[in-house]
Amino acid sequence: MVTFLLSIVLLIIGYFTYGYYIEKIFGVKEERPTPAYDQQDNVDFVPMNTKSNALIQLLNIAGVGPIFGPIMGALYGPVAFIWIVLGCIFAGAVHDYLTGMISIRNKGAHLPELAGKFLGKAMKHVVNVFTLLLLLLTGTVFVSSPAILIHGLFDKKIALGVIILVIFIYYFLSTVLPIDKIIGRIYPLFGAFLLISAVGIFVRLLQTGAPIPELTLSNMHPDNLPIFPLLFFTISCGALSGFHATQSPIISRTTKNERNARPIFYGMMILEGIIAMIWAAAAMSLFDGYGGLKEVLAQGEAALVVSKASTMLLGSFIGTIAILGVIVLPITSGDTAFRSARMIIADYINLSQQSILKRFYIAIPLFVISFILTRMDFSVLWRYFSWANQTTAVIALWVGAMYLLLAKKNYLVAALPAIFMTYNVFVYILSQPIGFGLSLTLSYYISVVLTAFIIFLFALQYKKMSNRNAFELDYPVVFNKG
Repeated sequence: MVTFLLSIVLLIIGYFTYGYYIEKIFGVKEERPTPAYDQQDNVDFVPMNTKSNALIQLLNIAGVGPIFGPIMGALYGPVAFIWIVLGCIFAGAVHDYLTGMISIRNKGAHLPELAGKFLGKAMKHVVNVFTLLLLLLTGTVFVSSPAILIHGLFDKKIALGVIILVIFIYYFLSTVLPIDKIIGRIYPLFGAFLLISAVGIFVRLLQTGAPIPELTLSNMHPDNLPIFPLLFFTISCGALSGFHATQSPIISRTTKNERNARPIFYGMMILEGIIAMIWAAAAMSLFDGYGGLKEVLAQGEAALVVSKASTMLLGSFIGTIAILGVIVLPITSGDTAFRSARMIIADYINLSQQSILKRFYIAIPLFVISFILTRMDFSVLWRYFSWANQTTAVIALWVGAMYLLLAKKNYLVAALPAIFMTYNVFVYILSQPIGFGLSLTLSYYISVVLTAFIIFLFALQYKKMSNRNAFELDYPVVFNKG
């Protein structure tokens, strides 16, 4: 277990060292009013305490991604641990912190608005399409995956369609009601299930001395699928996820002080990485090596691995509670996925959301489209979700890099992971069947050229923006003297 335990220690150290460094680079202004106060509307802009914000942020970003992704990524062997640790500390947590803080400095703006401001007006429209596609796919995936788990938990005695309908009703209510009415109240209960699940599996792995393989760079995937780029798309939410860029602005609108941002944004990404490590380790250890894991995945996707791992390690009663903890994760990401989509569309068409009727105007069409998408094959839907997810992460990292560059700060902390993942996104879409289906070797070469072109466009945009004397990185705020 040396590799596994050392990886968790490194994640924790990363929060206190690199997380502090990122906070120092950005420059916290404790005296600056946050959008929770200067934009307060008691619907989306509501001051909430740090513990509540951190818990909501964790449950928002930790869908099935940090569990299902690492379980499927475990097929590659311990190399998955490397990506979770390095990706989480140097890419994912940086991505989440910068997105949250830049949103705080810009009236709680969502990613499309930020992309339009920092990467050019045309990018606002492009990112709106990408973000809404991602959120719709996320919401739909996070209807299907918990429904399948619940269906199995009750021995298929409750019709799958009934379960899906109940989840849709909850998602609709959490989308249109004020954030502190349902999400703010029910999430502590969901958080308890999550902690029991993750901590329970971790403790039992230690108690049983589970045979978790040690570090190796070799590819142990039974089908010999390439590590590069597939691993970076298989394990996304536990290392780097563009979906988080759609969630951080929700909490940027409820954060009381900029000093709270590191535990909320950077810290919760680290905690998600730890959850990903635990489930990847459980998957690697329980099923007689990688061939056995492959057989279990073939029988019932990652959901069956979750069910078997929970009951084998924790027994039927506590194991069932652990499964509920896993069910909670996609539900608490699906609800805010639709909520984010509503808020982004409202911002885009400049439609006030104080009236619940106007929230209905946007929410109802969203759920109709999502219901239609549930008829698609889950595995195909997941592959498109993975690509849209990492493409969104790339855009968010470039936004962060531009913000820091314009502020004359160390922009490489965002630019380097942005370049790395830009290359990955191009290789993936060029080589995979859901994209152009080119040979992997040819995709590598073409992606070098395309990535260089993106860097060139970034440099041009910086030159254009740096010449604007009146350009404001942050929206000015009116200080409340009363």
